[in-house]
Amino acid sequence: MLDTVDTELRTRYPGPDGRAQPIHTAYVSADRVNAETPGEWGAAATQLLDRHHDLLAELDSTQALPVVRERLQRNPIQDLRIDFEDGYGFRSDDEEDKAAITAGTVLSAWAGQAGGPASFGIRTKGLAGPERGRALRTLELVLDAAGGVPDGFVFTVPKIRAAAQVSALVALSEGFERGYGLAEGTLRFELQIESPQAIIAADGTAPIARMIGLADGRCSGLHFGTYDYTAACGIAAPDQALDHPAADYAKAVMQVAAAQTGVWICDGSTQIVPDTDPEAALRNHHRLVTRSLRRGYYQGWDMHPGHLVTRWLATYEFFRQATAIAVPRLQAYLERRSGGVMDEPATAEALAATVLRGVNCGARTAAELSELTPALTTEVLRALVSRAPIPQEA
Repeated sequence: MLDTVDTELRTRYPGPDGRAQPIHTAYVSADRVNAETPGEWGAAATQLLDRHHDLLAELDSTQALPVVRERLQRNPIQDLRIDFEDGYGFRSDDEEDKAAITAGTVLSAWAGQAGGPASFGIRTKGLAGPERGRALRTLELVLDAAGGVPDGFVFTVPKIRAAAQVSALVALSEGFERGYGLAEGTLRFELQIESPQAIIAADGTAPIARMIGLADGRCSGLHFGTYDYTAACGIAAPDQALDHPAADYAKAVMQVAAAQTGVWICDGSTQIVPDTDPEAALRNHHRLVTRSLRRGYYQGWDMHPGHLVTRWLATYEFFRQATAIAVPRLQAYLERRSGGVMDEPATAEALAATVLRGVNCGARTAAELSELTPALTTEVLRALVSRAPIPQEA
């Protein structure tokens, strides 16, 4: 009986799959995107950083600003979605067809572009009756123009409300794979959670946990939709924000449902951009990113080039501070692992996961880590995260 239980738990909760989670997803409307968009965003973000250097230096508690500036010039966007939903709106079929073909060629260009996004894709329209035909047509045209499914491609589906919609997405993905002659499991998607019905269903259950199971390993992330969700909960427009208690509750449910499944959680966006009052917007976004990181939401939406500045700054600060705390404790854990008092394995796992995230995003390099403690290699960190035997050289 218990062997069966073990098998089911291993299947449902396999843990991290080895992928490095991006720190953000940038959304760009399909009518404003081109192959040079990542570089253009990076240049605009660098100019903003230089114009407001003194303010950003005030926010910078770990002297990360020079590294952030270099990042904006070299590789500013880790993950990008070409948006065919709210940011694009409803257009004529001819216009969206042309935009979809253009998007496919852009994605194909990014697949081989140095300094381009490591992952990318599109956000389609939703699966509700009036929209789903258009959503499927756009996805097909994008993949046709891209020559199939480029490495790093994922499509985001907004306004998911019912578990049965996920079963339909799996069937759709299987059909595309057969049509393109791809290996099973190649096409992956993200679910955008922006409806209360995805958090608590009419029968009182939490559909989001069932959605992850029905996705058959194809769901790579759950993205929170700040404004649709809070509006649907009846929150007044001036109070709609990703730090509203209603939003916090939804994300906590998402976090628990996705825990140990290998599915990432991505926080929503802020509509406040550094245009009319850049100082206030920069401070606000820096605060919101830091707040999300402290709550375990390591990825979030960026809707404007200016968001890149405070996204990278807050992220680098967070992981530099966390690494400074984690490394000595991990070193002590390794030295005491044969006896004596030590941190719990779960604590070592969490500390190691934090350091790995910091290295993966560039807040600290593997070389810097080696200087702090040669025994704490990335291989040792991965072993601690998976609770596997620690390599002997450690």
